[in-house]
Amino acid sequence: MLDCADEPGAVLAALRAGCARVRFTGAAETREKLAEIAAASGAALDGEERYSALDLRDARDARDAEAACRAFLAAPAPLLP
Repeated sequence: MLDCADEPGAVLAALRAGCARVRFTGAAETREKLAEIAAASGAALDGEERYSALDLRDARDARDAEAACRAFLAAPAPLLP
């Protein structure tokens, strides 16, 4: 799942790139429209923040990002409350 926060443009770009599951936490009206677009493309839109997420904004380079991804994927993925 790709977390697009409250950025509808990022959701649309993710859907164009073929992401099957996208998270959007913006306005409910926008979320409804994006959910329709996602469904039409065979994808799903999640509006809840119940899963942990990996943020790579602070990765210094590709090796740092890869190490962060490996560590995140190796750890158990608990549902958030």
